[in-house]
Order: sequence, then structure tokens, then C-alpha cells
Amino acid sequence: MLDVGKWPVFALLPPEELRLIRQACVFGSAANEAIYVTVDDEVFALGTNCSGSLGLGDMQSTIEPRRIDILCGKKIVSLSYGTGPHVVIATADGEVYAWGHNGYSQLGNGTTNHGLTPALVSTNLITKRVTEVACGSHHTIALTTEGEVYAWGYNNSGQVGSGSTANQPTPRRVSSCLQNKVVVNIACGQLCSMAVLDNGETYGWGYNCNGQLGLGNNGNQQTPCRIAALQGISIVQVACGYAHTLALTDEGIVYSWGANSYGQLGTGNKSNQAVPTLINIDKERMVEVAACHTSHTSAAKTQSGQVLMWGQCRGQAVASPHITHFTSTDDVFACFATPAVTWHLLSVDGDDYLTVAQSLKREFDSPEISDLKFLVDGKCIHVHKALLKIRCEHFRALLNETDEETIEIHQFSYLVYRAFLEYLYTDTINLPPEDAIGLLDLATYYRESRLKRLCQETIKRGITEENAITLLSAAVKYEARDLEEFCFKFCVNHLTAVTQTQAFADMDHDLLKNFISKASRYGAFKN
Repeated sequence: MLDVGKWPVFALLPPEELRLIRQACVFGSAANEAIYVTVDDEVFALGTNCSGSLGLGDMQSTIEPRRIDILCGKKIVSLSYGTGPHVVIATADGEVYAWGHNGYSQLGNGTTNHGLTPALVSTNLITKRVTEVACGSHHTIALTTEGEVYAWGYNNSGQVGSGSTANQPTPRRVSSCLQNKVVVNIACGQLCSMAVLDNGETYGWGYNCNGQLGLGNNGNQQTPCRIAALQGISIVQVACGYAHTLALTDEGIVYSWGANSYGQLGTGNKSNQAVPTLINIDKERMVEVAACHTSHTSAAKTQSGQVLMWGQCRGQAVASPHITHFTSTDDVFACFATPAVTWHLLSVDGDDYLTVAQSLKREFDSPEISDLKFLVDGKCIHVHKALLKIRCEHFRALLNETDEETIEIHQFSYLVYRAFLEYLYTDTINLPPEDAIGLLDLATYYRESRLKRLCQETIKRGITEENAITLLSAAVKYEARDLEEFCFKFCVNHLTAVTQTQAFADMDHDLLKNFISKASRYGAFKN
């Protein structure tokens, strides 16, 4: 479990208060300001309160947590802060609130007066639902459900993407070449902004003297510019440090570019890079990259949960990725970054006792109190009739008709059937993508629609150039439309490599014909 107590600002909170925290953010020039949300969705703040950034209505520092009444019950889904400092949040209803330093209109209310309490940012956003916010040092960008980006605040280097360097007093749509495009992820460096599109393209704008936009030059950009060097590479997440950028591909590979004086690019040296550079992490697939615009520290997490870090480490330079003993990238910033602030909104799961779900999970395939076993491929799986009846309609019908204590299964493999039964106990599946295809077959057969969805997500996370055609074929066979579309797009985005695989050579004739026809309509064969 994530331990918010690792952040010194929380050190004086009694343990019973710490246990109630479900979301938290630590910010400030010395990591001495914090906002947190409790299990009851109450919002509290404590710390130095520089520029009124705690949102308490005054500028008094406080060692005792004080409630921010206006935010209680709002359900915060995204939070970011600038170094002014100013703080911006998005709520579950899609509203945006901002407060704190406002010398450059970074609160988006048309003035330069500091905001001592959270205020709704309404201009141009009143009909929009915002899902994500990101702050640079003194500017703010917001992403809407429609994939539009709005920006406001400090603009000396073009970081609000308006085509000029005049500060932007209220939210303004970032259009230019993002017009008619759907953005799915945003991030800010100190003075720059980044956006990832739904097709995997990445755009940057703003300050670029360290090459942090990845455009191959050091000129500032006043409007979004596509990173041409990532052509054909599908990005799913970007994270910005002070003056460097990390990007994660759909295959779990990490690229970096920008400033590198602390080795924050992970290239093994300290030379700046103006174009995306592949980080040679000789490990498994990465699932998350992490950086924060207040520091020169980088982190990443692997599929199996290993956490790596590089860059500035308590003032020292670490030029290559190192494995840590941590279980989350958040811990890297708590222990190594300067200042030790959070890189995003922390989420904490309470685990003080075993819930019903945890208790059931523990009893799966445990022979002590089970009253039924399945025999698959000569191996036993121990289960409980009552739970199976509650969780699955197929078993409710089957077990009402039989008193057998052992049921033999021939249609599915042991691995697949065990994963299915375990899912009934845990609500999760833990299979490699190729085996998840077999589970998808079972989910279709038993009409388990949620399991079908989970299988599709597992397959999506594990797709590679090597197995993409196999997964596409399975999606077509089991009529998983969403998965079929995902696999198809992946194949088109990696067309050259995919067509050279054995799976492509062995592809079913009708499927191949349909694939070529659809890929052609998609524009895959245009020069």
C-alpha cells in the first residue's frame, strides 16, 4: 500500500488520520504544502500556504490540517500545481477549480489577483467536461471529454499555444494543427506543453531551448508541433520534467528527450537530446513513466511492478535507469526528488483489514472448506458451490441439477478454467494475452460479458508486433468488436513489422482479404 507518511509534510499527522487519506498531493518549493482527500470525501490542507495556495481563504501557514469546505464532496479526479504556486483541479462532474498565485493569469479568471479560495474556472469551459489538468510553472492546460485542449496563463515562450507570446487571461482552445484531432493525454514542463492524440501522435509547444519538445531543434514553438521523429511509433503517455520529456509507447518502450545535466534522459550520459531517444532498459515492458515539472528526476514502472529511477537523486546524477526497492513511482519522488513533491495526484487504497472480497480471494482453490472440485487435464481445482451459484448463472443452473462433488471438464485447458474460477473469486484475471484468448472463448461460451471485457483489456495491454495478427484473428472469431478495432489499428500503426511475422504469413485467407481492404480504406498504403 502507498504510504503517504513517506512525505515529511504528513509526519505530524496522527496514524489514525493518515489511515483516512485516500488522495493526496504534496507541493511547494520545499515540499511543505499538501492537500488531501479523506474516505468521506472531505478535503483538507496544511503547510506554509504560499500565495494562498492552500485555498483556505487566507495566507496563514498551518501545521494542523484545515478543511477546504468548498471542495468537500466534489470528488477530485485530477490535480496539478505550478511553482507560483497555483493549484488546479478537475472534479468528477468535469468542473475546474483554481486558486493560489495568479500573477500571470494562471487561474484563468481574467485577472492577476491571487485567489485565496478555490474558484470555478468558467470562461469557455462552462459547457465542457474536463477530465485532466496539467500545470507548468505559471500556466495551465486542461483536457476535455471531447479530446480538446484549453490553455491559459503565462505565455512568454508560447506555452499556451495561441500563436503569440502574450499571456492568456482566460481558457482558450488550443487549435492550430490540433483542430479536429482527439487528444487523450496532456503534460506540462516548466514552460512547455505536450499532448498525445488517440492515434499515438505526440505534439509539443512552448519553450524548447533544451530540446524538450523533441523537434530536432532548439526554437520555441507558439503553436502545437508534431514530433516527426516519432512517426510510426504509437505513444500512449507522456510525462514532463523541469526541462525533459518521457514518452511511453503502446509496446511498453520508453523514449526521452530534452535537458540531461543530471542524466534524467537515462541515456548513460549527460548530453541534451533534441530528438526522442530510445532508453535501453533491458527489462520487461514498461506500463508507466513519471516525471514532475519541478525536478530533474525520472521514473518508470514495469509490467511486473518493478520501479526504476534515473536523473537527479538527492542532488546526485544517475545517468542510467536503476531498479529500486519501491513498489510505486510515487515513492521515487518522495525519497529522491528535489523538492520531494508528488508528480501526480496520489491514490491510496486502505487495507487495515480483510474485506469480504479479500477473504474470498484467500479461499480460492483451498481444499480445507471447499465442497466441490473440478478435474481439468488431470488436475484438481477446489471451489465452493454457494459462491459459484451466486457469481455465475451457468453454475447456478448446473449445480441445482447435480450433487456431484467432482466435475470433469474437457472443453477447456486447466490454465484457462482455473483462471475463470479464480476470476469468480477475485474479479480479476492474471494471464498472458495469448492465454487470455482461450479465456475469451470461455467467457463467450458462458455469456460472461464482464469477463469478456477484462480479457479484451488484458489482450490490449499485451499486444506486440509478433502476436498482433493472432490477437486480431481471435477478436474476429469471438466477435469482440472493440478489441478487433484496437488490434487492427495496432497492426496498421506497425504495418511493416507485422507483415513480416509468421502469424501474418499463416493468416486465414478471408481475414487477410478483409484486413488488406480495410487497411487500404484506412490509408495505410498511401505514400
